Amino acid sequence: MKAQIKKLLIALVFSICLTTFAEANLAKQVNAIISQPSLKTVRFSIHIIKADSGRTMYSHNSKEALVPASNMKIITTAAALKFLGADYKYKTKVGFCDDTLVVIGSGDPLLADKVTDAKYTRKVGWIFEDIIAALKRKHITTIKDIIIDSGIFDDQRVHPSWPRKELNKPYACEVSGLNFRGNCIDISAKKTGRRVVVSIEPKTAFIKFTNKVIPISKGTSTIGSYRNRQPNKIVVHGKCKSKIGPFAVAIERPAAFFGFLLAENLAKAGIKTKGELIEKAVSEDCNVTMLTEFSTPIADCLARCNKGSFGLAAEALFKTIAANSSMTNRNGSWAAGRRIISRYLSGLGIDRSQFYIADGSGLSRQNELSAYAITKALSDVYKGRDWPLYKASLAVGGVDGTVSRYFKEQKYKGKICGKTGYIAGVKALSGVCTTDNGDYLFSILANKTNGKTRTAINNIAKAIIDDVSK
Repeated sequence: MKAQIKKLLIALVFSICLTTFAEANLAKQVNAIISQPSLKTVRFSIHIIKADSGRTMYSHNSKEALVPASNMKIITTAAALKFLGADYKYKTKVGFCDDTLVVIGSGDPLLADKVTDAKYTRKVGWIFEDIIAALKRKHITTIKDIIIDSGIFDDQRVHPSWPRKELNKPYACEVSGLNFRGNCIDISAKKTGRRVVVSIEPKTAFIKFTNKVIPISKGTSTIGSYRNRQPNKIVVHGKCKSKIGPFAVAIERPAAFFGFLLAENLAKAGIKTKGELIEKAVSEDCNVTMLTEFSTPIADCLARCNKGSFGLAAEALFKTIAANSSMTNRNGSWAAGRRIISRYLSGLGIDRSQFYIADGSGLSRQNELSAYAITKALSDVYKGRDWPLYKASLAVGGVDGTVSRYFKEQKYKGKICGKTGYIAGVKALSGVCTTDNGDYLFSILANKTNGKTRTAINNIAKAIIDDVSK
């Protein structure tokens, strides 16, 4: 018996020695990376922990709150799993209230999302075709009004701290209780003879545009767009040598955009609308007769958010958490989501000095997170039953998502899964490294960045693998 205890003690001491050596070696490698002269003005917050034990393997200003950029999505998606659950589904409902067609939004950010539709091999316009087919099965050829109910979210569709000049960019699109096609249109230009023809997809009278693109015979084609003072009146400008595009442009009033397209498609199919298109809440007195329903599992939203850094998915999850916490399951807002997620982080034992929550995607520069806060959130998910689902939502180094072009070497490929972050002056990477010695959770945040910072961040993630491999 004494011999067995002695062996166990020896094994324990040996394990502690190995861990201590690994910590020291990792610290040496990471310190060498961040102390390079080219990075002397960069501010880092770094935390690396052993996933199973939570033991800190490396820390550098880990409790200093920095602007996280898209690493804010780590917190949003972790909170979404916590409060909504792995089985949650967005359900957009279509039905009738007397002779009025009603569409009740669920906040689904992936309704007609091109990436999601490609995943499920859905063709363009499939939603309208489904609604039309359902109407024809019931031999309905005339409807009165069309009501679009987007009330699951409040009507603050643009976050007040988002950069105003970027609101026509797809990553800054409006957030609605009924989203459609990423709340964007695609614009293309083609030179035909001595003029340039500009086209949009989907083709709709809901969007008006002014063509200021000039034809050129030499040089590089380049076009852009800006908004008019009137909603959904877009000026397209630039120059075109042959053809260019498509590029995505965010539109205004997404729910009305969907309703307008629905009305246009119904008309094409010979189904008449006698009344108006109205965006409002469906009356509680109305007994809606269901016609069809479109659902999206939360797993798809998490993957679009983390692998593809799709901002709309993050903001919709953020507001959905708020809507589902209310008595009415309506009027999800940034303010309510901020309170709930802040309480979640405080409940993990994270001091309030280490975070400030503004939005769900990280586009706002008001967001602040420490690397410690991010690894705490990752650790919370890791210890739960939904970790496999969450890990599958992260981009895989050398394989897919926003880290597909990094970590392609065999030693690292498929072993570093994470979420990147980038806005001007900010770069980040947080996630998990899978090694023969177990999993390591990490967060690397950098502010006041330069052209050398992304390589340094990637090298820190590689150092985790290198250290364990020795």
